[in-house]
Amino acid sequence: MIDCYWTLEVPAEDDSQRQRIIPDGCIEMAFILGDDIKRYISEDEFILQPRAMVLGQTIKPFYIQPTGYVNTFAVSFYPYGFANFITEPIKNLVNKETPIDLLFGKSSAKELEQKIIKATDTKERIEFIEDFFFDKLNNKTTIDTIVKTTIDTLLATKGSTPINIILKQDLSKKRQLERKFLKQIGISPKQLGKVIRLQTALKILLNEKAESLTNIAYKSEYYDQAHFIKDFKEFTGVSPKEFLGNKNMALSSLFYK
Repeated sequence: MIDCYWTLEVPAEDDSQRQRIIPDGCIEMAFILGDDIKRYISEDEFILQPRAMVLGQTIKPFYIQPTGYVNTFAVSFYPYGFANFITEPIKNLVNKETPIDLLFGKSSAKELEQKIIKATDTKERIEFIEDFFFDKLNNKTTIDTIVKTTIDTLLATKGSTPINIILKQDLSKKRQLERKFLKQIGISPKQLGKVIRLQTALKILLNEKAESLTNIAYKSEYYDQAHFIKDFKEFTGVSPKEFLGNKNMALSSLFYK
């Protein structure tokens, strides 16, 4: 259910840059332990991200900007992992941050947040998180086999397998699958597949910079270079060439190297 844990610590900078965050196909719970972080909702308007929040599935990029010292601890869930812990429809979390007290109750959320803040190290924070989710496990929200099978196949084939093939051309199941995906994952099967395939392309782009865009497209199972660039722009907001070396992409790039 939990894919990984990650931490990020960056000293305060006088001229901190806005950072573009791109979709990764996962839901995350994050705790801001340093200074506040802005999340831009337009070119000039921003909100301060909740100090303890769940970041739902995203299908478009957005900008954040630290106000000082960055210290973040986060939990990244498999696409079908988080629905096991809450009764709220996952689609209600898409493209936004939700304070954890709205999902788990003020008392329970406050207790967890204080434990994470006061923990002496990452190992202790992980132990607190695992105890919390073991207690919260919602046995009634069991992920449907058809949803799990679809996601496992998309992950195993790096998002390249068409949904019709996964369903063995049984189109009667397609609408049913899409409904269950929206409820349990938050986005459609097609959108998740595109995000997973983009992750493969991003890793090649950042780690094998000598590769041509055509080779990256084919290695990532895109039909052609034009298809690759179209999807890349859809989820990052820029072209592959603009992505490389862009200071606004420094944070996103860290997770693919």
